[in-house]
Amino acid sequence: MLLDIFNYTFAAIMIGISGAWVLLIKTMIDSFRYTPLLDKFDQKPHHNPRVSVILPARNEENFIQKCLDSLTAQDYPNYEIITIDDSSEDSTGSIIAQYAKKNSKVIHVSAGPKPEGWMGKNWACMEGYKKVTGELLLFTDADTKFEKNVISLAVSHLESFSLDALTAIPKMVCLDFWTRIALPVLSTFLHTRFSAMRVNDPTKNTGYFFGSFFIIRKKTYDTVGTHEGVKHEIIEDGALGKKVKESGHKMKMVRADHLIDAVWARDWSTLWNGLKRLMIPLFLQNGKIAVGIFFAVLFLLFMPYVMLAYSIPFVNSSFSSNIIFASSISSSVLLYSACLIDSRALGIKTKHAICSPLGSLIVVSGFLTGLLHAKTNAGVSWRGRKYSMKDHSPNFINI
Repeated sequence: MLLDIFNYTFAAIMIGISGAWVLLIKTMIDSFRYTPLLDKFDQKPHHNPRVSVILPARNEENFIQKCLDSLTAQDYPNYEIITIDDSSEDSTGSIIAQYAKKNSKVIHVSAGPKPEGWMGKNWACMEGYKKVTGELLLFTDADTKFEKNVISLAVSHLESFSLDALTAIPKMVCLDFWTRIALPVLSTFLHTRFSAMRVNDPTKNTGYFFGSFFIIRKKTYDTVGTHEGVKHEIIEDGALGKKVKESGHKMKMVRADHLIDAVWARDWSTLWNGLKRLMIPLFLQNGKIAVGIFFAVLFLLFMPYVMLAYSIPFVNSSFSSNIIFASSISSSVLLYSACLIDSRALGIKTKHAICSPLGSLIVVSGFLTGLLHAKTNAGVSWRGRKYSMKDHSPNFINI
């Protein structure tokens, strides 16, 4: 009797999850289909305002050279590259210095000691901002590479649509096995929360920037408080994008995965810390809602596989067992299909896509660890620094 109640209860949950995945898959496909492209629009005549690229870098000796190669090769006629060495412990600073000597567009800035209460990248961006001469600011990361016309397209897009800010979705480059199997799972979750359709809808309150590429008018950046206004934020790009949208400025998100490459995680350590960073701000903003979101993610991204494994040994033993088996197959197939669809969109090979159940376990475990760290005020490590959670007051997520 109790077993039947358990089976029927979870069968109902699995049926609900199946329905949710039908809607999520439709949303994901619509997002791929209807998100505008950076290079597909009706260009209008415009002047070429000066662009100040702000490029913070900490311990980026393996990536900074390729990034600067692609930035210095841009065909836009009027720009500078403010490159900030954020107290690197490797050869990043010397690489930037060498570039600055041979190319006048590159301006080398050494960030001063990080003040108390600031996240490192936010401080580096602020230090770079003090040196800008442009009326447009383009923020990017040191592990990002660009086609030579990206700045030209971004400026033209901004001016043609009279935008205050524009962010571009890059191709997410995966360098290791763990990221390749986890990213499609995570991406299915993010597609629904921070999709371009929501960001580009003026009736929605969703605002978000991809840290690898967003361009914003200097006056808009000043109005929303610069990076000083988000100095505590762990996910500063999301926080800044939210402030831009909520303050009534006109912003747009476009696809540029054929024009911009960005490394999301480099190895197991950065993947794990990246997953924790996504959940910690939620908990610090509202612990109860964060726990609720975690369980929603748990049931959507992982429980179908658990219930399928549970139900297989009991097939044909009772009617309730068959119901839980059938509903678990349905939800598992839909979840698996969503990950396969996203893997294809991300350019991830099938041999990695088929490991998505393991990717689901990694994502859920990372989120759980993030919750526990936030609850205990444990620190989070990022780019060789450890930050205390009590110093942060996140507000970038609309809940």
